[in-house]
This record gives sequence, C-alpha cells and structure tokens, in this order.
Amino acid sequence: MSVDYKDTVFLPKTEFPMKAGLPKREPEILQRWAEIDLWGRLRAASAGREKFILHDGPPYANGHLHIGHALNKILKDVISRSQQMLGKDANYVPGWDCHGLPIEWKIEEEYRADGRDKDQVPIVEFRKECRDFAEKWIDIQRDEFKRLGVIGDWDKPYSTMAYAAEAQIAREIGKFLMNGGLFRGSKPVLWSVVEKTALAEAEVEYLDHKSPTVHARFPIVSGGGELEGAAIVIWTTTPWTLPGNRAIAFDPESEYGLYEVGEVAEGSFARRGEKLVVATELAGQVKAAAGIEAWERVGGKVSLDGVVCAHPLRGFAEAEGGYDFDVPAFAADFVTMDQGTGLVHIGPGAGADDYIFAVEHGLEIPHTVAEDGSFYDHVALFAGTVVYDTEGKSGDANGAIIKVLIEAGALLAKGSLRHDYPHSWRSKAPLIFRNTAQWFISMSTNDLRQTALAAIDNTKFYPPQGRDRLYAMIAERPDWCVSRQRAWGVPIPVFVEKESGEPLRDQTVIDRITAAFEEEGADAWFASEPSRFLGNERDPADYEQVTDVVDVWFDSGSTHSFVLEHRDDLEWPASLYLEGSDQHRGWFHSSLLEACGTRGRAPYDGVLTHGFVMAEDGRKMSKSLGNIVSPQEVTEHQGAEILRLWVVASDYSEDLRIGPEILKRQVDAYRRLRNTLRYLLGNLHRFDPKQRVRAADMPELERWVLHRLWEIDAKVRTCCADFDFHAMFRELYNFCTSDLSAFYFDIRKDCLYCDSAESPRRRAAETVLDETYSCLTA
Repeated sequence: MSVDYKDTVFLPKTEFPMKAGLPKREPEILQRWAEIDLWGRLRAASAGREKFILHDGPPYANGHLHIGHALNKILKDVISRSQQMLGKDANYVPGWDCHGLPIEWKIEEEYRADGRDKDQVPIVEFRKECRDFAEKWIDIQRDEFKRLGVIGDWDKPYSTMAYAAEAQIAREIGKFLMNGGLFRGSKPVLWSVVEKTALAEAEVEYLDHKSPTVHARFPIVSGGGELEGAAIVIWTTTPWTLPGNRAIAFDPESEYGLYEVGEVAEGSFARRGEKLVVATELAGQVKAAAGIEAWERVGGKVSLDGVVCAHPLRGFAEAEGGYDFDVPAFAADFVTMDQGTGLVHIGPGAGADDYIFAVEHGLEIPHTVAEDGSFYDHVALFAGTVVYDTEGKSGDANGAIIKVLIEAGALLAKGSLRHDYPHSWRSKAPLIFRNTAQWFISMSTNDLRQTALAAIDNTKFYPPQGRDRLYAMIAERPDWCVSRQRAWGVPIPVFVEKESGEPLRDQTVIDRITAAFEEEGADAWFASEPSRFLGNERDPADYEQVTDVVDVWFDSGSTHSFVLEHRDDLEWPASLYLEGSDQHRGWFHSSLLEACGTRGRAPYDGVLTHGFVMAEDGRKMSKSLGNIVSPQEVTEHQGAEILRLWVVASDYSEDLRIGPEILKRQVDAYRRLRNTLRYLLGNLHRFDPKQRVRAADMPELERWVLHRLWEIDAKVRTCCADFDFHAMFRELYNFCTSDLSAFYFDIRKDCLYCDSAESPRRRAAETVLDETYSCLTA
C-alpha cells in the first residue's frame, strides 16, 4: 500500500483564493471602503502633513467615460495614493467642466428633433435644461470613476456650474477688466458657421479636405521699374478670401524672377507675351500648373521692395470701383517655398498671420463674411454668396469668385488640393477665419506673455519635452479670444459705454454682479435688469450689456481660484497638473495665462502629460473599425484592477495601446503577481512574528533577498517621486517572477515543506517571506 506523506510536510495553506473573480469582488471592496469611510480616515491620519495637491483637470459632463478617461483618472489615483504612502497629505478633489457648446449642442439636437426653435425659448429656461443635463452626467460619471477604484472627495467635488464657481469665474474676468487686460477688438478668429460661434484652437481638429486653388494675377502699377506692366502671381487654397486682399507678402531671402510667356497649351488662361513674377524656386511648378509650354526669363534676380500692385478686380466694371485700391508688397518671414508661387496674398480679416502682418504695416482690416458664412452686402460683386452654409456644406462663394476672376482676365490657373484643414471637433464641419468683434485678453498688456514664459521656466515638466511645447505655444500665440456667442456659460459681466465704446471699469459694479451670481448663479445676468448691477449712480440707457459668454477654457483655467484657494483642505499653487498631451494648448495653457494674468505665476509647480490611447495595432479607435475598448466592458469582464495594471505597466509618456491581446497579457501578469502573494500567504500561515530571525543570523540566500528588497524599496520611492510607474512595475514584476518564483521560492521549497518547525533555516526563510509580503503589498 502506498504511503500518503501529505500530513508529514508543511504544505502552503491560505484562504486567499486562486481565482480573483474581480468583477464580483471589486464592488464588495468598494462597498467596504465606503462603510469604513476610508477617505475620511485617510484625511484624519494626514492632518498636519506636508500637502501634495494634484488638481483635477475637469472632464466634460456629457457622456459615458471612454478609455482615455480611465487612463487619466487611474494615473491620477496611482499618483495620489503613492504620495499619500510617501507620508504626505494627498487630498484629491475631483471636478467637472459643465458649460459650453457640447452640452448646448445636445439640447439643441433635442429641440431640432422635436421641431422646436431654441431662439423662441427664454434663455434662463434653456440654460436650466443645460444645467440638468450636466448634473445627470456628473452622477453617472462619478459612479463610473468610483468603479475604477479611484478614491477622492466624491461627496464634495467641484463643478464649473456651481453658483460659487460661476461667481468666481466672473471675478477673474473682472480682474482682467480692471487691470486693462480685457478689451473688445475686431480680429480674425476661427469661426464655426454651423455652431454660430468663435472656437478656441483646442476645439479644432485638422481633417482631410478638398479645396479649390487659384493662381491669380496682381498687375504691378508702380515701384517696379523694369517690372511695370508685369503681374505678380499669387496662389491660394481659399479663393473666397481674395475680396479681402490688401497686400502681398514675399520672402526677402528667396530669389524672384520675371518670366515672359511664349507658347501656351490649349485651354490655358495664360497669354502669350505677358510677363509674370514668381519665385525662381517654384517657377517650374507655376509653368506646369498654368499650362505654359514655353517662357523666357527676362533679366536676373528682381527686387520686390517698394512694388505696388492693383487688386485683380481693379477696373472690373461690375465691381463699381469696389476693388480700385493699391495692393503693396512687403517682406515677411512666414512665406515658404513649399508650394504655390512664393508670393502670398494677404487677407487681414481671414487669418492670424495676415492680421498681425496688416497691423505691422498699417493696412485696413476688412469685414467681409457674416456669422452665417455669407458675404456682407457691402462686398462688391459677391454680396450674399456663401463660403460654408449652416450645415457645413461648401457654398457658392468660391465658384463665384473664380468665375469673376476669369471674366476679369485675372485668373492664371485653377485646380484643387487635398490637405489638412481646420474643422470643429464637435460638428466636424470646416471652419473659416472671420474678422469679428470679440473680447480678448491681451498678451502684451501687463507683460502677460513674458510672465507666462518665466512661469514655464519655473515649472517642472514630466516628461521634460512638455516644457518646450508649451513655451513655443505661449511665445507665438495671439491675444486670447475669450468670448463666445452662445447661451450656456458664464456671461462676460461687462457693460460698454455707448458713447465712448469703452468697457465700464468699476469694481463696485463687478462686486454687485458677483454677489448676485453667488446667490442665484450666472442666470442672474440674463434675468435681471441692468440697473441692478449699475446702481443708482448710472443710467442703464447709456450702456450696452454684453451678452456673450466666456470661453469654457477660461472657465476651466480659473478652477485653481475657486478650488485650490477657496477650500481649507487644499492649497495654492497645486503640486501637479496632469492631463493628456493635447492640453498644452488646452487646460495647461489657459490655466497658466489666467493665473499669470491675475497672480503673476503658474497655478502649478509641475505638469505631467500622458499620451493618447490607441488600438493595439496602433490605429485610432473608432466605431467604424470596431476597435473601441470601453472601460465599462473591461471592468465587467476582467475587472478594474486589470485596467489599473495596464496603466502602470505602460509608458504613459507615449501613446498607449490597448486591445484584447494586450488585456490578455495584463490578465496573465496579474495572475503571476497574485500567485506570488498567494504563495507568500500560504507559507506564512504558521508564522509567529516572535520567531523572527535577525538578518545577521540568516543564511546568505535570505540576506540576498533582503538586499533585493532594500534595492527595490529605493527604486519604488524614486519612481513614485518621479511618477515613473512603468519602470516601477517592470522592477516589481521581474522581482516576483524571476527573483522570487523562479529562483528563491524554487530553492527554499524543500526547506519550507520539509524542515522542522524549529529549524533556524526555516525560520529565517519565513522571516524573509513575511518581510517580502509586507514590502510587496505596500
């Protein structure tokens, strides 16, 4: 009969199950945290410690969480927990961004589906529907974030639509009003015809787009010497901007030539004997595009300094003199030789570079296009034609302009080009640059630009290259357009004196406005008579009340003021801001400008950026490709801990990938780590801490494991301080799978199973297992 030796050896014994059952187990853990008030106990235990404040960049309250939200919030949670365990008071207060066009657009969609007209609904009633919509999604997203294991002050989060927040946002605008930084000006801004508002750069994406192209002649009328009688040729992908042309730009470092046309192909708009000026480097391209079969260069390098041209439509009878003005040529450093003619037509009202160029040279900034995408009545020849209609479709303006150029003999060539073009990330409709009256915060008044650049130099960036990206954006950015022509947001609380056109700068008025907002919310601006704010000393008839709302990036950029400064359990500035790399032009950017303009420094000491989440084949996630991974599905099938493991196992400084195979690998990694802990527990079930052995009395193998724990502890602390969790995970995973499972456990298995209970070697091994378990769980 065989002998059963099982009862003669010390086999591992533990109630810690082999299978995790995370989808079922995790909600039970979350419930226990709630029952014992884990968050409250952490705060009580942290009283008096050095604070570590990770200020939450507010997600938008308008839909279920996606995988990017999960990455962001889990990374924040890992950082807050690790800083707490390093001995700090890491109080994490989550928040939500609640105003703005995405929510307003959703309510408008519901109106359109019901056949209702938004403009017929009282604005306060419409705003309430927007508020209710945001509140609903805050509750939904809060539960989804908590399911990911993220701990924070979920009972007292912040939101930009809270009355106190709206009041503070108004105060912050008031600070710029009072220090002279806020002004109303007419500048070209990116405009959505579909959404009827200006857009911030952060609301813009560049998509493939087919544009018509034209080569147009600008006849030289003076200052050209041997060039008189010739024409400068420009090339543009936006023919609709030509009615607003006021100058031509050339590159002072490049060579230009004068070419006399010989033979032309059938159907060409070129004329034999005419003389054209183009960049030497691009002459071949122009010749081919225009169907010119032969031409001859006349003379050598030509100078364009002092050259003045006529608009292509000067003298065209039907224009009735609408284009009978001079078009001077000036040098500019933004002209490139990538394509075109090397000569750029300047439409000051249709582009940021063009506007700056026009201001430098004292040129007119014309208003040509209305908010509905049509040309104003005063635009000769093209009044009423449409660039893009209210559905985002191309209108008839480009076609009308090309037709008139042909009739006027001003067109040299036409074609089309596929290229990246600005679109609204919301409606996906193409945008236009449109000269319109907006409210701006000046980058030069109060030295805002220089203050912000200095603040960047005093900020630590993770990874370091984030500094250069943000610095370049601030160094080059134009004045900040903070007004939006919408309904759902914090109104710009300004009155403009009708006689002078100047904004009223009166702190008493600002204080009345913000006091009303504090009690009733920003609806008070629309529900009250102006006299409530202007007081008895001013006649409301003398003032215009501004109805624009403030850009939502100003909202979120002000959160530091009503979260960090107004809560006793936080402090200003934040230790860290953490968001995706797109926020160099978004939240990092607007928060920096807002704080520098009102407090003289950045609202953060450090900035951490993570990449975007891609499908596992490196492609962008999309419904059409069927490669979307939702956090809800992962938590339902594998558990939130697998998502959390994926976050720390990935190098967040680059774009991250996720998909079925990657998740499978994380499940396997989790199982290996879990089995390591289970093995430790199983062999410690008989261990009595009183039996611990001093390191000096241990065998060499045990002392080596303790040495490795000491090395890993230092590595973990360094990685936590540097937010380098990818390196930390790799170190811990390799330790568990190689040093422990494949080496130490394998060697000491005989000792742990077969040595006597009093064996010094056994007790030394158990002491090391206990220490290892303590370190790994921490």
